Amino acid sequence: MAEHTSSSITIEAAPAEVMGVIADFARYPEWTGEVKEAEVLSKDAEGRAEQVRLVLDAGAIKDDHTLKYTWDGPHKVSWSLVKSQMLRALDGSYALAAAPGGHTEVTYQLTVDVKIPMLGMIKRKAEKVIIDRALAGLKKRVESGAAAGSADGAEKA
Repeated sequence: MAEHTSSSITIEAAPAEVMGVIADFARYPEWTGEVKEAEVLSKDAEGRAEQVRLVLDAGAIKDDHTLKYTWDGPHKVSWSLVKSQMLRALDGSYALAAAPGGHTEVTYQLTVDVKIPMLGMIKRKAEKVIIDRALAGLKKRVESGAAAGSADGAEKA
């Protein structure tokens, strides 16, 4: 059974602003170190991404895969692997909780299982790197105000 890795960070913004950045898949390559391409393949009845194709380069884990997203209210999104070249499982979630001072506590949970043999400690290290970089990138993106940037995708300096 695969073990999961999780970590949390506090972001100086309201949960809705944080979730707005999380839900904007087209801009993932701008702020995540590992996602090189992101393409929304389908949307749910509310217009939220339902299936997303991602090209990932996380050092030990490189892949072109499709994830299915499940939105649980305005403060949680989960995903699971639909198809992949290298991965057997890629399940995770972002859970947001309002924190004092208008801040948001973001908890990212991730489980990765690869098709090729890989030591558990290497797999967990890769999960930790993905989580830490994603949370740091999310915090920087939201707090810089780039989430409200121009429609052409140009990031604020």
